Amino acid sequence: MCILPREQVIDIRCQPKTHPCPTCGRRGRRVRRLHRRVRSLAYQRVAWLRVGYAEYRARCGCCKYFRSWPVGVPPKADYDDKVRQAVLDRILLDGLNVERTQRALRRDFLLELSSGFIYDCLDWGLRQLNLGAQRRQARQQFSGVLCVDELHLGASTLLLATDPIADRVVGFVLVRVNDQAHMRLFLRRLQHWGFEPKVVVTDGSNLYPATLAAVWPTAHHQLCVFHVLQDVTKKVLDAVRRLRRQQARRGHGGRKRRRGRPSQRQQARRQRRGPTVKEKAAFVFRHRFLIVKRTENLTEREREQLQQMFAYLPELRLLRRFCEQVYRLFDPDQLARVARRRRTVLARNGEYQAVPELEEALGLLTKSKFDQLVVFLESPAGQRVRTNNHVERANRRLRFAEKARYKWRSLRSLDRFLHLRLGWWDGPEGDEPSATRLDKENLPSEGSRAAGD
Repeated sequence: MCILPREQVIDIRCQPKTHPCPTCGRRGRRVRRLHRRVRSLAYQRVAWLRVGYAEYRARCGCCKYFRSWPVGVPPKADYDDKVRQAVLDRILLDGLNVERTQRALRRDFLLELSSGFIYDCLDWGLRQLNLGAQRRQARQQFSGVLCVDELHLGASTLLLATDPIADRVVGFVLVRVNDQAHMRLFLRRLQHWGFEPKVVVTDGSNLYPATLAAVWPTAHHQLCVFHVLQDVTKKVLDAVRRLRRQQARRGHGGRKRRRGRPSQRQQARRQRRGPTVKEKAAFVFRHRFLIVKRTENLTEREREQLQQMFAYLPELRLLRRFCEQVYRLFDPDQLARVARRRRTVLARNGEYQAVPELEEALGLLTKSKFDQLVVFLESPAGQRVRTNNHVERANRRLRFAEKARYKWRSLRSLDRFLHLRLGWWDGPEGDEPSATRLDKENLPSEGSRAAGD
């Protein structure tokens, strides 16, 4: 027995005797009444809107006749705005692709939508964005700190700028070539919009130093502390790996291991004797992350394991002390001159220079580079931004959302998706929507090349 879904019909009328002309606003007189049905949303039901509209004779020179239409129901459309918004919610908020969006709306609202209508909804959502108003609002609430980063999306590259304190997307552009010319063009456009940052936070890429000096010569360039610490800890772990290999090569301490399974007496003797050199090296390898983990983040169990590592391999104490002093360089509760003095003392330590890996790590903290790493110490207490994690977090969310759309690989499709996704930006923690981006008509034409056609 087949049970047909129940239908729900809602009457909407827009048939006054007079109605303003859509061009000039002069009111015309009604000539005839018209009706049509438009599909809407209702959970597990077939919902229809019975729309009543009218045709009017114009009293102006704009046209001879025009028709009225209720708000929220596009003229000459088969679906109302609720259906279009539901499609955008599945794609932008739920991260579904076109096929899964069709199945979700078929299951929940008994709608049979075509893939062409899904893409029409994306264009409709793009027309709803007021990019100019959002850009003006972002400029009014700009904190003076700008995070800039790039994200590779197939054959294109996304240049993205965010305000980490106001939690806003300031601007973006999609380019074919990731070079200084396109980066300078992107920053010049932000400058043209009125953004004059005091601090610009970037990673250690070669795109930024000369470009930032040309566009904003008075702005301070803050290098991302996270990326530098990541490189430094990698060198420290290389030293741990080298020491662990040296310990493992010592074998069984001169003792010859017998063939076959050891007896219970031999096992008891081995337990009394303690772990072998290889077992100690294996323990150090499993817990090597404790050497670079911050002291305030260590648990009681991890502190005991760290002391056990020092007992197995005393050379690790020097590496641990080096990490603690490096972390102290970027303590936010200090003055910039104190941080520079600590770096000088660290660089002149002969014990650290005797270790090859630590000497390479000290090479990552040269005086000129360290001055860019401690720019945040000269900012007010509430505006100290040490990393560009805010813009990288936005990039990760964009990449995660874009992965579900393997067909959106053309430049135009990616540009439309980015405008929609950043236009409906809800912040890293799900805050209120807020975004400002480059207008499509302001993007460079083919050859520069930024998407937007």
